[in-house]
Amino acid sequence: MASGLAALLDDIATIAKVAAASIDDVAAAAGKAGTKAAGVVIDDTAVTPQYVTGFTPDRELPIIWRIAKGSLKNKLLFILPAALLLSAFLPWAITPILMIGGAYLCFEGAEKVMEKFADATDGKEETLAEEVVELTSTEHEANMVGGAVRTDFILSAEIMAIALNEVSNQTIWMQAGSLVFVAIAITLAVYGVVGMIVKMDDIGLHMAQREHGGTQAIGRTLVRGMPKLLALLSTVGTAAMLWVGGQIILHGLHVYPAKAVGLTDGVVGWIADAALSGVFGLALGAVIVWVHHKIMHRKGH
Repeated sequence: MASGLAALLDDIATIAKVAAASIDDVAAAAGKAGTKAAGVVIDDTAVTPQYVTGFTPDRELPIIWRIAKGSLKNKLLFILPAALLLSAFLPWAITPILMIGGAYLCFEGAEKVMEKFADATDGKEETLAEEVVELTSTEHEANMVGGAVRTDFILSAEIMAIALNEVSNQTIWMQAGSLVFVAIAITLAVYGVVGMIVKMDDIGLHMAQREHGGTQAIGRTLVRGMPKLLALLSTVGTAAMLWVGGQIILHGLHVYPAKAVGLTDGVVGWIADAALSGVFGLALGAVIVWVHHKIMHRKGH
């Protein structure tokens, strides 16, 4: 009996060691995959704050939480199963699908650019009362959350595709485990950072009300600086949509802008590739916006 119990305990210990090794393998593979997707993760972080800007402080974190839940749902319930199935049965379809998503990013980015130009040239400004009514309406909040989740879907698909490519030589279970790890870790990282960014002005206001002079100075700096940072992030987020969208399409066509102009070294090559991809994304997005508006205009009639 004792020998039988000892043998059972040995078997359990062996199984535990194998399970621990598998977890380590998944974590290592997920870490490698996440590193490769870091560029798109940064873009995702830059894009999201613009969907929260302008809301009252009590609604900022709930909105971010809604977007984060939508992001995790995108990754785990839709993208992950689809990515594994496509990788197993239709690997050739992954690139065209990503290119369609890239075209949507170009469309949304170009539409934001055109709206900003239109607002700057029409000379009309909303009154404070009109802005308050719009920003506090449940319909506006739902639209902003929906827009953020749709944009996140494309960026998340790109992140998961990059991650899957890094573990494509692993078993299906290792791939699934790595993608789940990446999905959860990246969602927590992106929306944790976004939450900190949008609440920094509130933290600054709290610090500015303290008695200590140094703390007050830091607080006032945060209060003054955060609106400028959020405006900058809004611009960077729009540029990231155009850059990532254009890059997805160009790379899907095996066109590498920086290489085409002979700038492939280090930072200069990266900047050239991003800038040229962004210009392409803006041009393509403008065409899609024009076609979309023409179709909607005809439907209106």
